[in-house]
Amino acid sequence: MARVLDEDELVGHWTLLDEEMELLAGRRGPTKLAFALMLKFHQLHGRFPRGRGELPDEAVEYVAAAVKVPASDLALYEWDGRTSKAHRTDIRDFTGFRECGVDDADKAAEWLARNVCKSERRADRVRTALLAHLKDEQIEPPSKQRMQRIVGSALDQSEKALTLRISSRISDDVIQRMFALIARRSEAAEAADQAEQESPEPGDDEEEETPADGEGADVFAAIREDPGNVSVTTMEKEVFKLGAIKAIGLPEDVFDDIAPGVLLSWRARVAVSSPSHLRRHGHELRVTLLAAYLHCRRWEITDALMDLLITTVHRINARADTKVTEEFIAELKRVSGKENILFKMTQAALEAPEETVSEAIYPVVPGGVDTLVALWHEYQHKGTSYRQHRQRVFKASYTNHYRAGLIQILEALEFGSTNTMHAPMMTALALIKRYKAETTHRTKYYATGETVPVEGIVPAELAELMYRTDKNGRQRILRSVYECGVFQMLRDKLRCKEIWVHGAYKWRNPDLDLPADFEDKREENYARLRKPLQAKLFTAELLEEMDAELSALHDALPSLSWLEIVERKKGGAIVLSPLDPLPEPRNLRKLKATVRSRWGVVPLLDMLTETALRTGCLDALIPAGTRLGMEPTEFFERMLLVIYALGTGAGIRSVAAGEHPYSEEDLRYCRRWFLSVPGARQVAKTIANATFAARQSALWGEGTTAVASDSTHFSAYDQNIFTEYHSRYKRAKRGVLIYWTVETAGAMAIYSQHLACSASEVHAMVEGAMRHETNMNVETNYVDSHGASLIGFGITRLLNFDLVARFKQINVMKLYLPGRGDRFAYPLLRPALTRPIRPDIIENNYDLVIKYATAIRQGTASTEALLRRFQGETTHPAYSAMLEVGCAQRTIFLARWLRDRDLQHETESGLNVVENYNGVNDYIRFGKRGELASNRREEQEVAMLCLMILQSSLGYINTLMIQDCLAEPEWAEVLTDVDRRGLTPLFTTNMTPYGTVQLRRDRRLDLIGPPPPPEV
Repeated sequence: MARVLDEDELVGHWTLLDEEMELLAGRRGPTKLAFALMLKFHQLHGRFPRGRGELPDEAVEYVAAAVKVPASDLALYEWDGRTSKAHRTDIRDFTGFRECGVDDADKAAEWLARNVCKSERRADRVRTALLAHLKDEQIEPPSKQRMQRIVGSALDQSEKALTLRISSRISDDVIQRMFALIARRSEAAEAADQAEQESPEPGDDEEEETPADGEGADVFAAIREDPGNVSVTTMEKEVFKLGAIKAIGLPEDVFDDIAPGVLLSWRARVAVSSPSHLRRHGHELRVTLLAAYLHCRRWEITDALMDLLITTVHRINARADTKVTEEFIAELKRVSGKENILFKMTQAALEAPEETVSEAIYPVVPGGVDTLVALWHEYQHKGTSYRQHRQRVFKASYTNHYRAGLIQILEALEFGSTNTMHAPMMTALALIKRYKAETTHRTKYYATGETVPVEGIVPAELAELMYRTDKNGRQRILRSVYECGVFQMLRDKLRCKEIWVHGAYKWRNPDLDLPADFEDKREENYARLRKPLQAKLFTAELLEEMDAELSALHDALPSLSWLEIVERKKGGAIVLSPLDPLPEPRNLRKLKATVRSRWGVVPLLDMLTETALRTGCLDALIPAGTRLGMEPTEFFERMLLVIYALGTGAGIRSVAAGEHPYSEEDLRYCRRWFLSVPGARQVAKTIANATFAARQSALWGEGTTAVASDSTHFSAYDQNIFTEYHSRYKRAKRGVLIYWTVETAGAMAIYSQHLACSASEVHAMVEGAMRHETNMNVETNYVDSHGASLIGFGITRLLNFDLVARFKQINVMKLYLPGRGDRFAYPLLRPALTRPIRPDIIENNYDLVIKYATAIRQGTASTEALLRRFQGETTHPAYSAMLEVGCAQRTIFLARWLRDRDLQHETESGLNVVENYNGVNDYIRFGKRGELASNRREEQEVAMLCLMILQSSLGYINTLMIQDCLAEPEWAEVLTDVDRRGLTPLFTTNMTPYGTVQLRRDRRLDLIGPPPPPEV
């Protein structure tokens, strides 16, 4: 089904010019109409339509009216006849196009290899670039098989050129050490001996660190392992892996001119390949693949070490807080009547000075010895602050257990900072490293006269524990206590990237996260964000909109029966009445029953199969290697079973026992080689786009632009560094959050993210709106309180989409003023008003906030990495400006939202969509009680994306079923506006995810919906 065209598109692309009308002279009826449509389609796409199905109905009606031929006559035209061939020849002569010859195909492959494939390895995107290039060169696209050959040839040529270039940059001794990692056991010792003979100095440091010592295969296996849970053992393993990679001696700049997508594609090939597979490759390719994998693993392991350091310090602090709190609650009991007890004790001591304490004192004290013990504890805790006691506990935990692991991390990493104010911290880190290298753990103090930076590094409550007088009466600094202070401060600086790590990716220099060419393309970047170049114009527009919305709320307030803004001592100034329930749809149950009676209860696997056949979504799955290695039909069926197994949680072993010819090993092979996170995302995106194209605008609306975002908790294995406990999910096990971005008109998920439980939902909301890559244009995003911070409102304003939030504590929200003199302009709103916006902060940092917004738009770094700069105690100038923009934008939203009851209902309805989506999650993912049964992040992400694919298939098939039912005459006038408001394709009454796994491609669903679009 072709996409619905608007009037601008019809006029712009389908209007016949005078010279084109001359070509129609002498043609009549269907021939004239078909010729005109073929001509305009060819001008638009650079090729001819394959049939009537590719022509939009609106275009046919528009052109038919222009040539004065009934649109229905087009059914009489033969698209494969001799007349059609003659028409194509005439159109080619008119447009200057030609058919693709052998020389054209060779030149196109060379052009792709030089210009596209060096930065893009995905065949579908290379094919898109090829179509655009052929159109520019006025060459018609060849057949599908020939297009595949051209793309494959270009990818092959580009890879050979790149691998030759990379391998030439790496020295022979480094290559030998890399090859030793994948050598056979019998070859490893020989490779080590050869490396030793070629070493310039038998005893030099590089030779001693070389992993090619007969254990290369074991080292390579260790390098490929994911990190375990947060523990000293995991720290030691990760430090060993990083040391092994560094010992290879691979230059850090060897891939500087290689596109990240190409580098990651090489890494993915090695990740699924065994050493024996790698040994079969040619020399240049083998060198390049190993180097790319080690280069990426160095990033990943460095990032993992940083996560371990930050998480470990946080864990020590959290446990110290818990322990000290429990001790204070249990022991800090105030004993009443102290003066009376003291008098009785004094009197007893004077009356019987010869008696023992137990005989004279204990009997006169109420409660006896227990009261005296309580008094002693009270005195003890009065003499030390809570923070000091917490630092004692922190120091004990660090010294007794975590010190060895954290110091190893410190030794393995190289820290950096572009801020000179952190020079003392850099000195402190170097000092700890030096003492670890030059002394033993028995050296308790730093040497007398050693420069030990303390101010701004060691917390005041820890300083008292840090100094100690030695036997010579000199005041010394305890190394272990000083290290406690340094690690706590280091964690804070790392989290906001004031200090960063060389060789990391997530924790790299924050300057690399920003676009390097921003200044050169300043005007273009502003234009893409639709922002004025002058800061004052931006603030003037922002303040003008604030004033308009506040004035509208002020004027409407007396007539708003649901809203009061009054001065109250407690509870906040805003009093908002709950929403009245909307009328319940009366006919949707009947519609669902009709769907069920017509098609029965359809197995979920059948829905997935029908979706894949209609949308061609599985074409997005490409092998990690270079070839498919099996028949397309076999690949298709295997991938259906794998997606079903992972999405439902049933597991590959259980699904392999179903009614089909494939073994468990067959399915695991396809999972390993074909189903990656990017590939699964492409499958889900294809289904979403197919659903949008299949929808009837009269039923679902004309082009949806709103999404709702929310997270849901999944229990998961916890022997890793990202699974966490969270207080919001007390009844659940440790787990992760999956953050869904769901289109609201038809409950179709367009993006999903795998998050730690402690992650911010603001960056996830922005990522979902900006990275979904579907055909949907997101203009509105509904969130709950967790995703509606001030910084979130500021970023969405800069990125040109509206954040619509449901606030849990709407009563305490404040409205900011546009200017200093405006407090008396809105007297009815005065109880809810707060300070004026400070436009000077926005104007002074306007260019910087646009630079950060451009970085988010371009994806030079993740939104999480960019927002991490704003977590520190020192306020970043861009953060200050974004906060001011956020204050203004939230005020604009609140003023509009409070007075618009329909918008409030809209917000609730949007969030109900994502809540319903989460409910269907639990129904479909029935295996293992919904738990993510893996410690590998990649496997957890793939499982969640497979769940998303299954739910998208359910939505797609139900959309077609609903449309087919409503096309029947008896449903013509049944649905009311209330029914249409509550209509959703995400229901499960006609589907079952359980039962025997039966794979039957011939068991098609009888649907009238669109067939898969023909591929060029």
